[in-house]
Amino acid sequence: MEEGARSCLLQSRSSLEQDIRASYLMDHMISDGVLTGDEEDRIRSKPTRREQAAALLELLLRKDNQAYISFYNALIRESYGDLASLLHNSLPLVSPEAEKSFSDGGTRHVQAVLSEGGVPQRPVVFVSRPALVNRVREKLYHLQKEPGWVTVFGMAGSGKSVLAAESVRDHALITECFPGGVHWLSIGQLDRADLLVRIQSLCFRLEQQSQEKDPSSSLHRSPGSLEEAKERLRFLMLHRYPRSLLILDDIWDSSVLKAFDIQCRVLLTTRDRSLADCVSGSKSEVAVESGLEEDQALEILALYVNGKPQRLPEQARSIVRECKGSPLVVSLVGALLREFPDRWAYYLHTLQQKKFKRIRKSSSYDYDALDQAMAASIQVLSEEHRELYIDLTVLEKDVKVPAKVLSVLWDLEPEEVEDVFQDFVNKSLLFRDCHHRPYLYYLHDLQLDFLAEMNRSGLESLHTKVVRQYQQRYSQGPPTSGDEECLYWFRFLTYHMAKANLTQELYSLMFSLDWVRTKAQIMGPAHLINDYVEYGAILDKEVRGHFQEFLSLNGHQLEQRPFPDVVQLALSQPDSSEVYRQALLQAQERATRGGLYLDWVNKSSLKSLSRLVVQPHQGSIYSACFSHDGTKIASCGSSKTLRVFKSTSGEKLLEIQAHDDDVLCCAFSPDDHLLATCSSDRKVKVWDGSRLSVSNLCCLWNINKPSSQNTMFGHLEPVNHCCFSPDDVYLSTSSSDGTLKVGGVTSIRDHSFYLDSPGQSMSWKEQVYNYGVVTDPSCCSQVFDVETAAMLLEIRTSRLSTVQYCHACPSSKLVAIALSHYAVELWDIETSKKMADCSGHLSWVHGVQFSPDGSLLLSCSDDQTVRVWETNKVHTSSAVCLKRDSDVLFNNGDITVVAADNRNRLQVRGLGWTHTRTHNDVWRWRTGECVVLEGHKEQVRCFSLLTTSPSSETHLLSWSFDGTIKVWDMSSGERLQDLVCHQGAVLACDVSPDGQLFATTSADKTAKVWSSASWECVCLLNGHQDCVRSCRFSWDGRRLATGDDNGEIRLWNVKDGTLLKICSRENKDAMDSLHGGWVTDLHFSPDNTVLLSTGGYIKWWNVEKGEALQTFYPTGANLKRIHVSPDFSTFVTIDNIGILYILKKVE
Repeated sequence: MEEGARSCLLQSRSSLEQDIRASYLMDHMISDGVLTGDEEDRIRSKPTRREQAAALLELLLRKDNQAYISFYNALIRESYGDLASLLHNSLPLVSPEAEKSFSDGGTRHVQAVLSEGGVPQRPVVFVSRPALVNRVREKLYHLQKEPGWVTVFGMAGSGKSVLAAESVRDHALITECFPGGVHWLSIGQLDRADLLVRIQSLCFRLEQQSQEKDPSSSLHRSPGSLEEAKERLRFLMLHRYPRSLLILDDIWDSSVLKAFDIQCRVLLTTRDRSLADCVSGSKSEVAVESGLEEDQALEILALYVNGKPQRLPEQARSIVRECKGSPLVVSLVGALLREFPDRWAYYLHTLQQKKFKRIRKSSSYDYDALDQAMAASIQVLSEEHRELYIDLTVLEKDVKVPAKVLSVLWDLEPEEVEDVFQDFVNKSLLFRDCHHRPYLYYLHDLQLDFLAEMNRSGLESLHTKVVRQYQQRYSQGPPTSGDEECLYWFRFLTYHMAKANLTQELYSLMFSLDWVRTKAQIMGPAHLINDYVEYGAILDKEVRGHFQEFLSLNGHQLEQRPFPDVVQLALSQPDSSEVYRQALLQAQERATRGGLYLDWVNKSSLKSLSRLVVQPHQGSIYSACFSHDGTKIASCGSSKTLRVFKSTSGEKLLEIQAHDDDVLCCAFSPDDHLLATCSSDRKVKVWDGSRLSVSNLCCLWNINKPSSQNTMFGHLEPVNHCCFSPDDVYLSTSSSDGTLKVGGVTSIRDHSFYLDSPGQSMSWKEQVYNYGVVTDPSCCSQVFDVETAAMLLEIRTSRLSTVQYCHACPSSKLVAIALSHYAVELWDIETSKKMADCSGHLSWVHGVQFSPDGSLLLSCSDDQTVRVWETNKVHTSSAVCLKRDSDVLFNNGDITVVAADNRNRLQVRGLGWTHTRTHNDVWRWRTGECVVLEGHKEQVRCFSLLTTSPSSETHLLSWSFDGTIKVWDMSSGERLQDLVCHQGAVLACDVSPDGQLFATTSADKTAKVWSSASWECVCLLNGHQDCVRSCRFSWDGRRLATGDDNGEIRLWNVKDGTLLKICSRENKDAMDSLHGGWVTDLHFSPDNTVLLSTGGYIKWWNVEKGEALQTFYPTGANLKRIHVSPDFSTFVTIDNIGILYILKKVE
């Protein structure tokens, strides 16, 4: 960066740090290519806005003129005009030609120096790796003042030699640090005689060049021994070339390197990073990544076949991914394709089949074929370590393991394993992730493929050994520490069993409820579901279906903390399920030891509504979509993140912090390679779908032009929707600013359309059916003929709900509609009939989408879940749903439930329906007479009978939203008492068993205890932080339980009003409530030892300890009331989607 620009930044630093929001500016700078994703992550990791701003400026000061200009433009775009004016006068002038010349280092002087020193020229096919080159140059600058060693290390074929040559192709580096020249010597695997010949050749070359510069100097005879050659080279480097650089390429052996320990400046390339330990002097090192970035690798292939990366066949990208961007493999394949340009599919298949001997022919590499290059690295190991290295064949690709995993396999101490691994790492045969403690280790895919091919016949026995060693080490039960070793066994034990063909043991493990519970608690349910999908072919189909269905429908519950009781969840499975059978046996056994479990006895009438329930985010989910191959789902929402997970299991594949505000929509590109997101922060971003990094190949409008932006700016309000066209030609966005932008992929121009109302949603439709569907925010969706614009059908939904979204099925005439009353409806366009109600969400449904084949339907909601439904199996609209107001009769074990249904009919199978009015009617049911009790000023909340002592007269208590309690004579209708109880609405009232007291609770966050003799307040109970919605006296009258809208339950001493317990105050669930919602009902057991509460779910509490004994999770939520049998063994309630629950204690 120019000195003037740097000074200006330093002078303005304080003002910039105080005001700028770095996250807003970095999007622009990444789009300009002056900031990398890793640099952005490091800046975002700072805890405060000001620290992020300071980190960005510190980074900017180390960059060039282009970065300064990009930063200035970002300030302008983000309305920091006053700050931009501080930098304006120091804007540098950038010459593209000068920048290119500088980056190439292509001056005549540099070319001459490198040519004299034998430095190889750039390969014909070359792609720059600027970050690595700059890292090596930075280390070389440290050799300016004193001799030392710079080691460039990496696995076979990672491009170390090309990188070393490129790093010295710099005019400033040579003139400032190495004016004596740069001298290149290729080594390889040599014996002492060959090494002597190489040093003799180098000495002769140096003397010859010295004589050309100074004719008075004479040539010496060639040194006769290695020791003499070392001394001759020392003399030349210290006296004739004192400030020169010696580059030693491809060093294998420390004994070879010692021959060059002559106090000079050395850059060496090697596969073994530990080689420099044997020499003296200062040392530094640079690790070379094993693979190129995908765009770099595609550029190399394009150069070999004289094409453009955008026009390469699809197999090109697959080849790069298969070899993880290995420069060696990409170059070998590219050279072969130059001769046979039609063999893309053949060479991809060859890589996939691990036929490395067929990947051969490259004049620029020492080995004839890929397998020879791989084998050469392994041969340098000792025989003992070679056998251990072959054991690594059992590892899975892309999996990092701690040393403790191999300590189980090898029966060694973890420290001994780490010593072995250190040898592998030093020789670039294994990679170490130093960001974790303890360290994690992994193999490159090529190394693993090579091992698998070499050890093909012994794989099954090796996997068997892994399983047996695990069983021996953990004979008392699986590890539960939660560390990396524990996670490995839970994730991959089934993999090793399957590979070892231990079918019976795999069956016993995966069909064990104990294994399900432990693995779900440690890793979550998605990995379990994925196991049942992956190994389905070798497992019993029926039993596998039982476990997979249980996990798919309860996965969101198994993500909760505290972790739920898996046995209780499993008791809700059908009676025919193996999961239920195991759960019932365990529940019965635990019940004998005092455990409390509930069996849902009427569940047989209920069919599964969803195929999969996933909770991918903490917060509302605004959008979710299938990939075009149907295997993945992307979701986004108020968490500001984008997540991609498997559609079969919910297993997370990728996740990224996508925007600085709510992410409102996400969409896959037609080839599933890219993902677009849009946000309330007014930006649209396009992401690489395989890695979820902002794609270097994508842009504002032109996805295939590397120089284009990948973040779109231009909308003035939140961007509500984005989608790709089916042919990948256009990207369109709609915004609350009233504009719809459509841009061409092949040009950077965009077109704006102004809408009459804020743009909410849009879609591109291929011409399968000639109709389109639009939504009206009120309560209807309309179907139009695309050609004539005539309305074919108007779908009217409930007047109490608004239409949030709709989507047409690509394979049928079905339309899915998302509604605000927590439901999804399916309609048939041809018959104009509603075909199904998809009930199960607990809050507003924001989006729906069919899978590409129409077999599945996904929906996303404010309840933090994404649900996947099977289109042909969801409930039809003829299903009857009960309303929550109800009554129950318990009679000698028989249960009669009376309730109103959604068609306003009274059903005699559950719960009584009470109509709420602003006055009360008292009927003498035998005579039909009615007494009207009037006096409340607002709606009457409820009423209760009060029997007073000593007269034993029965009065009626009624309480209302007007904050009063009124006492009525039931015979005459006379109002006996009018008590102003609270400053807010009275929400609940309960009478003590002896009739001496009654309690009231209110929206004013208080509860009160009243005397029925004096009608005065006995106790004022303060402490709740929200509306107190329910209360109940214990049967002995000594305790009062109160519950509030934050899900908190408090137990009070009735005698003096002191607080006894707060039930599980520390355990909040993911819905940010102690109870999943309001506490709506409370009941004590007859012996006063157990308290029952309802809210978002049902809980049983130990009264003395205030601890939860059991939790029952209904399918719906918002339970209003629960009915309890006299012996406290049967419980009946209805949830908000109309499902009836009859629960009985397991004996």
